[in-house]
Amino acid sequence: MDATTSGTPTVQYHNIPDQPITAIVAAPVSAFLRQVRHCFGDSTPGEFPLAANPSIVLHVLTTCNLDPQDLAKLEATCSFFRQPANFAPDYELSISELAALDMCQRRAIFKPMTDEERQSLKHRCGGSWKLVLRFLLAGEACCRREKSQAIAGPGHSIAVTSSGAVYSFGSNSSGQLGHGNTEEDWRPQQIRSLQGIRIIQAAAGAGRTMLISDAGRVYAFGKDSFGEAEYGVQGTKLVTTPQPVESLKDIFVVQAAIGNFFTAVLSREGRVYTFSWGKDSKLGHKTEPNDVEPQPLLGALENIPVVQIAAGYCYLLCLACQPSGMSVYSVGCGLGGKLGHGSRTDEKYPRLIEQFQLLNLQPMVVAAGAWHAAVVGRDGRVCTWGWGRYGCLGHGNEECESVPKVVEALSDVKAVHVATGDYTTFVVSDDGDVYSFGCGESASLGHNTAGEGQGNRHANVLSPELVMSLKQVNERVVQISLTNSIYWNAHTFALTESGKLYAFGAGDKGQLGIELANNQTERGNPERVDIDLN
Repeated sequence: MDATTSGTPTVQYHNIPDQPITAIVAAPVSAFLRQVRHCFGDSTPGEFPLAANPSIVLHVLTTCNLDPQDLAKLEATCSFFRQPANFAPDYELSISELAALDMCQRRAIFKPMTDEERQSLKHRCGGSWKLVLRFLLAGEACCRREKSQAIAGPGHSIAVTSSGAVYSFGSNSSGQLGHGNTEEDWRPQQIRSLQGIRIIQAAAGAGRTMLISDAGRVYAFGKDSFGEAEYGVQGTKLVTTPQPVESLKDIFVVQAAIGNFFTAVLSREGRVYTFSWGKDSKLGHKTEPNDVEPQPLLGALENIPVVQIAAGYCYLLCLACQPSGMSVYSVGCGLGGKLGHGSRTDEKYPRLIEQFQLLNLQPMVVAAGAWHAAVVGRDGRVCTWGWGRYGCLGHGNEECESVPKVVEALSDVKAVHVATGDYTTFVVSDDGDVYSFGCGESASLGHNTAGEGQGNRHANVLSPELVMSLKQVNERVVQISLTNSIYWNAHTFALTESGKLYAFGAGDKGQLGIELANNQTERGNPERVDIDLN
C-alpha cells in the first residue's frame, strides 16, 4: 500500500501509538462498508473499519524496526487488510499487533506451533507479536531457510535445492556423502534415501554431515564422534546414510553448526544446545568429549532468543534478538581474540560483545571462521575481529583485533552477506558484487587475474578486492560458502539469484562438483556446477 503511487497524499506514520481494536470499532461503521476486516474463528466474527486511520497500515511495518529489504518482504501486510483472517479477533490487541500475528502465521516455522508454543515464543521475544515477527524474519534472512543453499565443507560439499532435495559430492571416507558407501565421487548425486523429506538447512564438518528438515528433525551421517580424526578421536561406527538423531527428537531444530570438537543446534524458539566439548571450562556444562546428548547452553542466553549460530575452531557465536535490537554473544576459546571482548581469555558462558553498541551497529548476519569472525550490520557495514593472519580481517595488515573493527576499505559498499573460512573472508554487496581477502592458498579467493595455471591466484590479499571472475558470470550473487577448517585445502561456492552454482578453489577430493584433468587439483576461475538449485 503505497500512498505516493496511488495519487493520495503521503501518509505520516511515525510515532503513531498502538490503538486497541475496541477504540476503533466503537465508532459507527457505515461509512466504511467497503473496507471492513472480517475475522473468523470460534468466537463471534468482528468487523472494524481500517480506513478510520489509514496510517495504521504502515504502523506495523515501522514498529517492527525493519530495514527496506525487510519491508519489501511484508507486502503481504496489505492483503491482511483485504482478505479474511483464519483466526478470531483478539480485542485486547492493537491493529498493528493483530497484523503482526497474521504475518507470523504466514511463516513456515510458525505455522505448526501450538497455541501454547506460540505464547511461549511471544513471551521469550519480549511479549509482542511484532517482536516475534522480527525474530522470525531475522532468522530467515541470515540462514536462508526455505531457500536453496550450498555448503563448502572440509573435503566434501552439500547442495540443497529450494524444493528440499539434497546433493552431495567430494570426499567420502566416513560416509559423509550419505549414499550408503564410502566411495569418493566428484559428480553431484542426490541422496535418494531422503525422498519425501524436505530439507531446509545443512551443515558439513570434517567427515560428517547434518541435515535439518522442515519438520525440525535432524539427520546425521558420517563419523559418529564429534572430535577430529587428526587428534585420534574417531568414532567406532560409520553411518553412510542419513539417520535421524534420536537425542534431538523432542527439539524442533532450525539450524546446526559444526565446530571443532563440538556441534551446536538452534531450536525454533531460539534456544541453543551443544554436543560434547562441554567440560566446565568450555561451553558452560559438564559433559564427556563424546557425549551425544544435547545440553542447553547456559548463562546469558537462557532467556534470550537466538536467530543464528556460527561455529569456529573451539568457539561459538550467537546472533540474539532482543527488544532493544540485535546483539552478538560469544563463548569458548578466546585464542587470537576471536571472541571479540578485548582479550584472549576463554569464556565459560556466552558473553555479550559490547563493541557493537559503541560502533552504533545493529548486527544482522554473523560468520565464524576458524580463527576470526565477521558481522554485517543493518546499515551494510562489515566488522571483523580475531587472528588477522594473511590479511583475513581486511584491514590492510596481519594484525590481530580483539574487538570488532569496521572494515574501512568497504565503506562505499553496502554488504548483505559475509562468509568466513580458514583465514579467508568473502563479502557480498546488495547489488550482488563479491569481495574477498585473506589467504590465497588453493586459489579459493577467486582473484585469478591471469589465465588458468598462471598469475598470482595464490597471493594473499590484505584488503578487500572485487572478485572480477564472479563479476563475469553476469548474474547477481546471493550467497558465498567456503571451507571452514584448518585441516583441508579450501574451496568456495558462489550461488546466484537464479539458482546457478559456481565453484573454485581446491578440488583434489572432488569437492568442487567439477571433473578436473589428471594433473589438476584446483580451479582458479569459477565454473558452473551441474545442479539447478531452483
